[in-house]
Amino acid sequence: MRDVVIVGGGVVGSSVAYFLASDPAFGGTVTVVERDPTYATASSALSASSIRQQFSTPQNIALSRFGLDFIRDATRHLSVEGEAVDLGLREPGYLYLATPAGTRVLEANHAVQRAAGVDVALLAPDALKARFPWLSVEDVALGSLGLSGEGWFDGYSLMQAFRRKAKALGVTFVTGEATAMERARNRVQAVLLLDGTRIPCGVVVNAAGPRARSVAAMAGVDLPVSARKRCVFVFDCREALPGCPLVIDPSGVWFRPEGAQFIAGAPPPDNRDPDTLDLTVEHDLFDDILWPALANRVPAFEAIKVTNAWAGHYEYNDVDQNAILGPHPEVANLILANGFSGHGLQQSPGVGRGIAEWILHGGWRSLDLSVFAYDRFAAGRPVRELCVI
Repeated sequence: MRDVVIVGGGVVGSSVAYFLASDPAFGGTVTVVERDPTYATASSALSASSIRQQFSTPQNIALSRFGLDFIRDATRHLSVEGEAVDLGLREPGYLYLATPAGTRVLEANHAVQRAAGVDVALLAPDALKARFPWLSVEDVALGSLGLSGEGWFDGYSLMQAFRRKAKALGVTFVTGEATAMERARNRVQAVLLLDGTRIPCGVVVNAAGPRARSVAAMAGVDLPVSARKRCVFVFDCREALPGCPLVIDPSGVWFRPEGAQFIAGAPPPDNRDPDTLDLTVEHDLFDDILWPALANRVPAFEAIKVTNAWAGHYEYNDVDQNAILGPHPEVANLILANGFSGHGLQQSPGVGRGIAEWILHGGWRSLDLSVFAYDRFAAGRPVRELCVI
């Protein structure tokens, strides 16, 4: 059990590697297999890199709260040779807006969040307008604003900091593509790479992001995770929006400041949301879906200019849009860290700690993440996250 192979060297895989290697109780080896060390198409590099506590699932709240504390204190955790780790964390909050049809869900989520200690407030339209005079609230019945502990950061730098620290702790990063696994009865014996390399393992961790389904299939496991493309658009606005948080419109469109500009995105229509590894930007989504919603919500956005755009992957849990964590019930040494559905970056510190503790102790320790076990699907216990962006 002491020789661990992690397939996927993005932020989740590198976090697992860091937490394993930094634990004095671990006396084995950690090998991380990453197909693209440039991370050109990695979700970690192409995310909007935001962090929030406004979830409907208590365990998601707990994961993000740990992630926030970790990011705030990144230098203490991830410094190598005394070098400061600046992740550029900003905390202007998240603002969820609801029409009358959505107030009941917003209020129910608020009760869960407050019970978990989240610093969040429900605001009526007049209070929203007083706080954000640039916001149109004619069709809004209620808003939920994170007053602290929510915002955005440099996700790519977090991934690189995990990777650099893990290497300093003795983790081996191998450039290669996993193509098969040797399995004997209910255990994986080795991971095979495209170049013929065979890496024996006592434990294998699937942290393969959008390729998680194909990696799981190498061990004979069906994983309900697909690669969904999400486009992010950068635009200029002539007017300033003082105090602008990350805003989630009832339409599903979101926007937030990015330096002197703004970024925005939205889930595409169901008939344009296939399982795909393609990352071609679909520019018509901005004109057809985003711009009308943006202009309706912020009058200043009626005259905006798109200056850039990119596409990245969500590793999307097709069943309940929540993470799949822990061992597979039929392949005892296959550990899953998949299906985050857009929450992977912010949850990577908590997930890395949890997976490392499972490998070391055979169970969850700091935080009980058993609700995210693979066997919830067969048992008919989906964990539906209502706050999916």
